[in-house]
Amino acid sequence: MANYLIIGGSSGIGQALVNKLAQNPTNKVFSSYHLGENLEKVSGVEYFQYDVHDTFPENIVLPEKIDGFVYCPGAIDLKPFLRISPESFLEDFNLQVVGAINCLQSIHSKLIKSEAPSIIFFSTVAVQSGFSFHSKVSASKGAIEGLTKALAAEFAPKIRVNAIAPSLTETPLANKLLNSEEKRKANAARHPLNKIGHADDLANMAEFLLSEKASWITGQIMHVDGGMSQLKTN
Repeated sequence: MANYLIIGGSSGIGQALVNKLAQNPTNKVFSSYHLGENLEKVSGVEYFQYDVHDTFPENIVLPEKIDGFVYCPGAIDLKPFLRISPESFLEDFNLQVVGAINCLQSIHSKLIKSEAPSIIFFSTVAVQSGFSFHSKVSASKGAIEGLTKALAAEFAPKIRVNAIAPSLTETPLANKLLNSEEKRKANAARHPLNKIGHADDLANMAEFLLSEKASWITGQIMHVDGGMSQLKTN
């Protein structure tokens, strides 16, 4: 039995990953959700309420061994740099970086009991490519990429650590950017593959990185972005 802990597995990419992992009867999946979410429970998945701004709850009953840890919470707040307060940068950092650190430190002792543990974080294509109005998300996710590489080195050879850097993906988080046909077409056209990513595209990569098929992969930022980070077709 493989045990997986997904933080933020009740929506978007996290939800898609929970769905995939739960299809395998040899997996046991534990997923957090946030108060007020419209939670669609998957059979066999253990859900618990958790706000990542808080200390990781001690009353959550997790198995002694965790084989995979995935931190999914994120935010997309696109504004001109001069309109973003330092406090707002800090709020974003607390959500996307400190929250991940808090959870990981709380369950690290369970990861090292696995024979082949794997950690996955999420970044964004904007860190490496650079886009206007993305300073807030790029600052936090840039920290995640640095954390990924540092932990991959520190935890080797026991624990593999990787990050996935998507481009715009069709999830509730990106709804404001994709809430009209004009926006969808314009955003699709920015990608060499001329389409918007789907949650399953990212969940497929996460499932692979958690598996033994990725046993020789660590310290990597996997760009699942329709070619945006590497290709220029116009």
